[in-house]
Amino acid sequence: MVGKQAVTEEKKTSAVPKNQNWMNDFAEESASVDAKAEEFEGEESFAELFEAYNSQQEIKEGEVVDGTVVSVGPEYVTVDIGYKCEGLVPVHEFKDSQGVAQVKAGDVVSVYLDRMELENGFLLLSKDKAEIIRAWDEISQACEKDQLVEGLVIAKVKGGLSVDIGVKAFLPGSQLDTKPVKNLDKYVGKRLKFKIIKFNKKRGNIVLSRRAVVSQEREAQRTETLANLQEGMVVTGTVKNITEYGAFVDLGGMDGLLHITDMSWGRVKHPSELFAVGDEIKVKILKYDREKERVSLGLKQVAPNPWDEVEYKYLIGMKVKGKIMSLKDYGAFVELEDGIEGLIHVSEMSWTERVKHPSKIVNIGDEVECKVLEVDSKQKRISLGMKQLQANPWDELELKHPVGSIIEEGEVKSVTDFGIFIDIGMGLDGLVHVSDIAWNKKFNHPSEKYKKGDKIRSVVLGIDKANEKFSLGIKQLERDPWENIKSRYRVSQAIDGPITKITDFGAFVEIEEGIEGLIYVSELADHRVEKPSDIVKAGDMVRAEILSIEPKERRISLSIRQLTRTEERQNYESYMGDKNKKTSMGDVLGEKLKAALGKGEKE
Repeated sequence: MVGKQAVTEEKKTSAVPKNQNWMNDFAEESASVDAKAEEFEGEESFAELFEAYNSQQEIKEGEVVDGTVVSVGPEYVTVDIGYKCEGLVPVHEFKDSQGVAQVKAGDVVSVYLDRMELENGFLLLSKDKAEIIRAWDEISQACEKDQLVEGLVIAKVKGGLSVDIGVKAFLPGSQLDTKPVKNLDKYVGKRLKFKIIKFNKKRGNIVLSRRAVVSQEREAQRTETLANLQEGMVVTGTVKNITEYGAFVDLGGMDGLLHITDMSWGRVKHPSELFAVGDEIKVKILKYDREKERVSLGLKQVAPNPWDEVEYKYLIGMKVKGKIMSLKDYGAFVELEDGIEGLIHVSEMSWTERVKHPSKIVNIGDEVECKVLEVDSKQKRISLGMKQLQANPWDELELKHPVGSIIEEGEVKSVTDFGIFIDIGMGLDGLVHVSDIAWNKKFNHPSEKYKKGDKIRSVVLGIDKANEKFSLGIKQLERDPWENIKSRYRVSQAIDGPITKITDFGAFVEIEEGIEGLIYVSELADHRVEKPSDIVKAGDMVRAEILSIEPKERRISLSIRQLTRTEERQNYESYMGDKNKKTSMGDVLGEKLKAALGKGEKE
């Protein structure tokens, strides 16, 4: 009920109210009609205008009519609906979410006649009710004609969404799309089109479906897409699904496959590194099979292949910066730009350190500076180096320790089967091969003589800068006993020594410390020998004759068989010499004669 005081205050700020007396109002309206009659200059008779006026007065409570805003007050908006008196609409029905009344004098609005003439001579009108009634009527007509309605998703509710289509309606989650939708919140605030699948005006129950709309729209898009699609085209699509091997892209009612190998000119571990479901991307149609309706897409093909200009962009010797993308046992891959990666091999990371794994030097994500060593655009390979940006200690090594120089004190850094590594400073290690440890002694393992931390003298044997090898020797500090071996031994000389080692082909005899001779199996005895171990054993002392001496090959050949023959010949010669001194020629002939006669008698 509108109070008299409130209405009175409202009328003070409104246009001048009409007379509450119906007859006075009628007189004023009649005068207005007369004036209009003169204005139309006889086009319409007074009787016609009066009849039109009476027809305007035939309105009832519960009807929706259009009216013109006369004035806007702090509590009410005055509206002229063409009746004998004006109507009042609560101003809050015109306010927006910020509380500002979105109405002004002269606006035409639809209102609901809530109550006829009040005590103060005004009608009670409602804009909200008018909108609801109009909305129900439009919804009813749309439902009858199977038409779509448009609405705003206003909230997420249990089981679906609440939609404002003029009145509140319910959109079940299962009716939102052609496929299940997990995140309903993303639809809140969106204005969409719907189909009415259930309508009950009495209960105020309306159920909507968007799935049917989406299905129709997608089918229409699909038909259009299929008709226009051509290989080589660049189109815009939406990422629909992501798998390990690629991404499915919605091209407009039709899906295409963007394989992981066609996503980037560079390395991609997983498509999720580049995309998320819902992303819009530009792709190129690589292949289109119209019969099977299959489309292969490419993203990297949209941009030029960066490897085409690599040889001109990355020159050998230039400095470049990049980001470590991945580590392998053999090196680190560096991204120089999108789609371009180079490899720093472990051998190119340090001049002095033996890098077993690149993680000892760099980590994934590190920004590094390196030098271009080699470029192969056909194989898509760029070789990079980090150590090349540092001073090369191998250049200094050649000056500080030339071949033949002696390193007075080096520390044994490690001992291996093949030799010992000696730290000479400067971050470099030299190798003393097991064969260069001693002239006259053979070791089963270098650890028999040296251990880590020992301080030893050595001599520089060789420097290989290209392969970064530094060779040292210990035995070279002394004179090679093989140099004057022929001054100590001669061919046909008999020597004595122990058997040090037996092989299938013979036995080794120690002639002196560090110098051995070999008795081949054929020289062990006059008869045939199958295995040397049948004749001699390790540790046995033997006497043999020197057959040959070869200092360059560091080889001495010995023979027991030859020594036996030599000794027999010498013994015979000695025997014959002694006998010739004691017996005359006549005695010898007599002895031969007797022997011949004795033989004949026996026969």
